[in-house]
Amino acid sequence: MKVWHTACLITLFGASVLTVQAQSLERQSSYELMSPENKAMQDDPTLNPAMFWVAEGEGLWQAKAGEKNIACASCHGDAKKSMRGVANHFPKMIKGKLQTLEGQINQCRVGTQGAPSLAYESKELLSLTAFIASQSKGMPIAIKETASNQAQLQKGRQWFNERMGQLNLSCAQCHEERAGLKLGGSLIPQGHPNAYPIYRLEWQTLGSLQRRLRNCMSGVRAKQFEYGSSEMAQLELFLMWRARGMSLEAPGVRP
Repeated sequence: MKVWHTACLITLFGASVLTVQAQSLERQSSYELMSPENKAMQDDPTLNPAMFWVAEGEGLWQAKAGEKNIACASCHGDAKKSMRGVANHFPKMIKGKLQTLEGQINQCRVGTQGAPSLAYESKELLSLTAFIASQSKGMPIAIKETASNQAQLQKGRQWFNERMGQLNLSCAQCHEERAGLKLGGSLIPQGHPNAYPIYRLEWQTLGSLQRRLRNCMSGVRAKQFEYGSSEMAQLELFLMWRARGMSLEAPGVRP
């Protein structure tokens, strides 16, 4: 999502700061809005900085951990086979609970390996998430509305459309109502999460979708949802459902 402190110019100065830019109404990855140089950085594994985290994640996949001294590979084997098509189905309902990919990694660590959970935005959790997500690169996002996730999806839709914070803005106001317009010289993206985790040049590191969402909430001066909270999972679910059918680009690069 676009940085909210910039988006607030819409409220403070009116529509005059926006320049109409003709855009297709079809869903569009923010990859299409990047410069050729940034696109090349994402496309070439030798240039994509996120691949350092993927390599770290592959090592963690093979490493034994916890009281039970077992590795992810002990149960799941070769990730190129067992994790193919996994990330594009998250978040999903597991045993009656909505679970993100990061949440499931931690669930496996605690419940299966007897290891402590990994902190959100830690190098280890980002690395494992990037490694697993990269196995589904190029596959379509496959989130569907079902009887089991319907209530959670509806809550996520509510969060996406609900105005929040002192600036009284919602995700939808920028990324649906004004997607394709120009703000401060940059095109407003549609806000699809199909490239996470991403290496963001502004951050100079890899980051999760939840980090990006918290940035937006901070920008509108709203109370941020906690990492790993049900609210975050619900919003993630809606965003992934909204991007259903789009190709997974993880790990992506963004400005």
